[in-house]
Order: sequence, then C-alpha cells, then structure tokens
Amino acid sequence: MPKMKSHRGAAKRFSRTGSGKIKSAKAYKSHILTKKSPKRKRGLRGTRIVAEVDAPRISRMIPYK
Repeated sequence: MPKMKSHRGAAKRFSRTGSGKIKSAKAYKSHILTKKSPKRKRGLRGTRIVAEVDAPRISRMIPYK
C-alpha cells in the first residue's frame, strides 16, 4: 500500500502534544490589530488544544505528525 499524504495546509497549522492531543495557534492574531485591545491580543498569544469533536477530522489530515 502507498503511504497516505498529509494535508499540507493542516500540517503547517497543527501539531501533536506528547499525549497525542492536537494543538494549534489561536485565530484572529494576524492582521487588523490596531482596533483590537491589548487585553484581547494578549489572550490570543500561545497555543490551544483543539476541541475533541474536531480532533478526529484533523487527525486524519495529519497522519504522521
């Protein structure tokens, strides 16, 4: 059998933790930052764990990560 291909867009955005959960960066931190409050921008720093309902779908897109 041939190897499965990773979804390259997903592979750049998601990674796995040591326990196998999927982590990602938070959304809405890339542009139009002038109208967002400092408190809101601070909250968008760092990473988050993807919701459990979305994890199987993302997991299929990144089979080897």
